Amino acid sequence: MKNFLLSIIIPTLNEAENLAELLPDIQQKATGKAVEIIVIDGGSSDQTIETARQLGAKTALSPRGGRAAQMNFGASLAQGNVFYFVHADGRLPAHFVEDIEQSLAAGYQAGCYRFRFNSKAFMLKINGFCTRFNALTFRGGDQTLFITRSLFDEISGFDEYYTIMEDYDIIRRIWDKNRKLFKVIQKDVIVSARKYETNSWLRVQLANLRAMISFNQNKPPQQIAAEYKKMLDYR
Repeated sequence: MKNFLLSIIIPTLNEAENLAELLPDIQQKATGKAVEIIVIDGGSSDQTIETARQLGAKTALSPRGGRAAQMNFGASLAQGNVFYFVHADGRLPAHFVEDIEQSLAAGYQAGCYRFRFNSKAFMLKINGFCTRFNALTFRGGDQTLFITRSLFDEISGFDEYYTIMEDYDIIRRIWDKNRKLFKVIQKDVIVSARKYETNSWLRVQLANLRAMISFNQNKPPQQIAAEYKKMLDYR
């Protein structure tokens, strides 16, 4: 892509500890590459913004909370012609910039990685294995998402109606436009297993299944979120 610049957009809420690890890792892996890092905060009560600034990221407080609103706001501030949305508790593959550039050169306009958890638990290995397949059930924001600015604008970015499941919604709309535009890069993003460590594997799977069914039934996001939080404990 001509004049390639990758804008890495990270929505946060109380993620100072994760950013202290993630940002230096991204900077080391992107040394010499055309990237900018933007942290969009949703109103943290910890040192998230201060940590991000100290580590050299651009920062801003989103006018609205929620990942969809934060990521759209980050895109509005970005200088790049490609956006890369990353969760604070993920860790990126070593050559992610090159991976994205190669995908764009091959004609893809959006995509993600498969993932594996930072855990040796057998059932979580199965979860990670399934993410190599290009089906909506196996997608999610933890796998990161790259998308060209032109396609992002064409589909009007994230739908802020979705205060949960926003990542599934945007991928579904990309696929509705042209599924061949989307690539699953066959390398792993490392994803935190903290939700599974707090809850049992079965509880999380049942909560995920219920959320996906409700999403496909077009139930209101507020209802999906309430049901999801009721089924799980968080830390």
